[in-house]
Amino acid sequence: MERIPPWPGRAGRSYPSSYGRSGEEELFAALDLGTNNCRLMVAAQTTGGFRVVDSYSRMVKLGEGLHHTGRLADPAMERTLDALRICAERVGRRPLKAIRAVATEACRRAENGEDFLRRAKAETGFDISIISGREEAGLAVESCASLIHSPRFGAPRNRALLFDIGGGSTEIAWVRVDPFRQTRDLIGYLSLPVGVITLSEQFGHVSPHDPASYAQMVAYTKQALHEFEAIHRIGPEIRRQQTRLIGTSGTVTTLASLVLGLPRYARAAVDGTQLPSVSARKAVRMLHEMGRAGIEAHPCIGPDRATFVLPGCAIFEAIHDMWPIEDIIVADRGLRDGMVLRMIRKAGPSPRHYHRPSVLGPIPFQHSIQATGS
Repeated sequence: MERIPPWPGRAGRSYPSSYGRSGEEELFAALDLGTNNCRLMVAAQTTGGFRVVDSYSRMVKLGEGLHHTGRLADPAMERTLDALRICAERVGRRPLKAIRAVATEACRRAENGEDFLRRAKAETGFDISIISGREEAGLAVESCASLIHSPRFGAPRNRALLFDIGGGSTEIAWVRVDPFRQTRDLIGYLSLPVGVITLSEQFGHVSPHDPASYAQMVAYTKQALHEFEAIHRIGPEIRRQQTRLIGTSGTVTTLASLVLGLPRYARAAVDGTQLPSVSARKAVRMLHEMGRAGIEAHPCIGPDRATFVLPGCAIFEAIHDMWPIEDIIVADRGLRDGMVLRMIRKAGPSPRHYHRPSVLGPIPFQHSIQATGS
């Protein structure tokens, strides 16, 4: 893979010396433009995976109002462009071996989604491609590979059920696992058009703090899961204790931070936590008892995310009602991690990268339900 040229308009600029020897390493950048957040990661290849050199995340609410209008709103696009300009500044500081930028549900659904991405390319330099729900699920599985195979979580299992609660959609991946060869195959996925923004807008006439209204959100989401269960028969695998449940989203990481009693959010403390389902349910009840003001004041949540916490919990409870696995493995990982791992694998071994431990540990390697196997 050839080294890509400097970022448009940034030719010849050196990156800060505070990044030390990263200029001698193979650097990869991944940008994830979601319905709620714009996220960037720059990572250096290591022996077992990668090490994060720089990261950035901003809540842009690109999908705000999309449920009602079918279009991306002007204020949302301007917020997103501001964030993309910051990301462009960051990737322009250093030479990259490869970069990939993707957009998910908001741009998939919006009638002006493609137009917006063309504008984003012209104004920021990012060539952002819209990925399918299947690829989104696959990237989530890729990012969580080391958790799927980890012996830390008890006896090996031959199935994994992974869910990613996003702003505009929820991705569910049903994975066949060979614990001895350390392989995994995506045998079914569901891209459910229910996310924390879409659910909060759909039920905007009611408050999620009202128990009856919250129950409606849970029931609505659960109803959409029945067909996937009927196709893949996940329940019997759960009863045979052959399935790991892995959650990767702001909802489950928030629940984990509450259970752990963290004074402020810390990725290192949350990622890879095995969260008992009883504790997760208690954390949801705790959020209900806090009320809106308490949620806004909580140091692991804050006012920007407060609106979407309980809709996310409703999606989580619907998933767990349908598939009641005893423990949830919490992953603070996402599409960026999966993209970086794929780029590294495509690039092959680097003769120059330093032998530092991977932040992830050793890593081997649309509205409808889709199945790729049984």
